[in-house]
Amino acid sequence: MPRLEKYDYLAGAAIMLFGAVAVVCGIDYHVGTLSRMGPGFFPVALGVVLILAGIVIAYSKKEEDGEDVPLDWRGMSCIVLGVVLFIVLGAYAGLIPATAACVFVSAMGDRTATIRSSLLLSVAITCAGVLLFSYALGVPFPLFR
Repeated sequence: MPRLEKYDYLAGAAIMLFGAVAVVCGIDYHVGTLSRMGPGFFPVALGVVLILAGIVIAYSKKEEDGEDVPLDWRGMSCIVLGVVLFIVLGAYAGLIPATAACVFVSAMGDRTATIRSSLLLSVAITCAGVLLFSYALGVPFPLFR
């Protein structure tokens, strides 16, 4: 029988909790229908998806003969730092520096990544983000501050 780790349960429970909060908060707004979505539609839909994802994560099967892999602190730290950089630089520097820094630092969390590959990924994602959010969708997020 597959072994379920306590971390799987904790991660699944945390994601289900975030989903439940999104559903509860989103219900306060008008949800609407698929053809006429209200402001609460997206939070409720996202909350339901998070709850389902949490269930899948909590009950995912593990390999029986596989060894436990230690936590990758470098990867987790780089991803968290990337998100923090996006928040701070987004508020004080603009979309381009925030996206570039977030992607570069997060990519460096991969032990096989090189500075060159992380920089190329950062440039590509930043260009795609600017094209999508600034030009295609017209999101009012200044490119530079």
